[in-house]
Amino acid sequence: MDDYKFLKIDDAIRCINQKVNLFGVILDFTLPQKSKGTDYFCKLKIIDDSHPKCGIPVHLFAQDIDTLPYVACVGDIVHLSRVMMKIHEGDVYAIFNKKFSSFALYEGKDGESFQPYQVSLRFQAREQDEKIITSLRKWVANFKIIEVPKFLSLSEISEVDSINLACKVLHICETAKDEWMAFLWDGTDAPPTCIYKKLEDEMHNKLPLHLEPLLLSRDVLCTFPTVGTILRVIIRLDCIKYILRLLKIGKWVKLFQVSCKVHEGLWYGVFTPSSKIQDIPNDDMLILERQSNYDHRLSRILERMPYWSFPWPSRITEVNCEGVQFSTLMDSLTSHKERSKFRCVVRVVAAIPWRVEDLCSPGGTYRVRFTLEDPTARIHAFAYGEDGEKFFGDYSSTDALTRKLNELLGVAMTADGDEIKGAARNPPWVQCCLKSNYLKCCMICDTKLVG
Repeated sequence: MDDYKFLKIDDAIRCINQKVNLFGVILDFTLPQKSKGTDYFCKLKIIDDSHPKCGIPVHLFAQDIDTLPYVACVGDIVHLSRVMMKIHEGDVYAIFNKKFSSFALYEGKDGESFQPYQVSLRFQAREQDEKIITSLRKWVANFKIIEVPKFLSLSEISEVDSINLACKVLHICETAKDEWMAFLWDGTDAPPTCIYKKLEDEMHNKLPLHLEPLLLSRDVLCTFPTVGTILRVIIRLDCIKYILRLLKIGKWVKLFQVSCKVHEGLWYGVFTPSSKIQDIPNDDMLILERQSNYDHRLSRILERMPYWSFPWPSRITEVNCEGVQFSTLMDSLTSHKERSKFRCVVRVVAAIPWRVEDLCSPGGTYRVRFTLEDPTARIHAFAYGEDGEKFFGDYSSTDALTRKLNELLGVAMTADGDEIKGAARNPPWVQCCLKSNYLKCCMICDTKLVG
């Protein structure tokens, strides 16, 4: 075929076993994957005004993953030269051959430049390219061919196989061989989850404080926002090198078809082979909206209270810390002061010991380790000595204190006050005061469990 002649897709599908040149709008794409041989491959699905609905697949192969197309966005434009048209079981597709085919990627309908943002070997620009690109951009803009996906905030996530997210990349680290973890944030609070472990499980199989194998260094934690959930997203794919090129710390990204799950009450995401990633400018309208919502949140007096505790936390606890502003657990983890006091709204998800008769040492001293969580972090905090006496107060009976402690820990109870065996726990949001020594443990103080 003439290297300077471009076909519409509708014409190209009639040229089986022939090499053709095409321009198309990218309707869908996959991440690079390892082929059964030594190559890498990915797939595009492209459309134009002659074939606007379902599009045709384009299969691309390359010896090096870096030479495959890095599509920035659905709706971008691809220039394909000398691709072979094939048919299999009635379905027509194009094959990009690494030996003689070439490609170039251009910005889609909002683009102004005619310079490709990625080209392959052997690519040559033609005089008619600008005219074709302009025509495709106008066509996509006028007919709204590309469906705009919905992006959920972290406050809207649920345990589903596939959601789209728009988040800021805070940190990336390798957690195991061929496994990485990205730390993502959008300024909102992920919903609380039920705890399925029994209280007694905490003794030998405690709830994790974090999902990463090792706690991040304090230097890293201090770079994180202290309000809003930080979602860990696990990446275990052959194309990790491709993904890491798009995950840039401090930049916002759009994630497509990410799976969200819960482990021991902690949210995390999984980047699957069907997931996609797109980097986006900080002045994107969606990102400006997310940032504006966060700024508005910080402007309010109660901004550090979890969304899910409104209109007010449970009255099961009382605090005596007048003049102390609300803080998050991430505030307590990253404070630079040698001694600090924090007023937090948390859920108490575990306690050691959990039986009332074991709360005190043989000498009569309270020593209890609680596991506290809010949307920003999960920590251990201790009720010890006089602070423990103040927390547990004067209860007339062991049974009364047991009922109150079960309520604090979210134990499901019958109307008669009996524990429902095997039921999930859903601890209430409560206030507590914490005192923290720099780089040392947190202690519960000026807090009382009330009847």
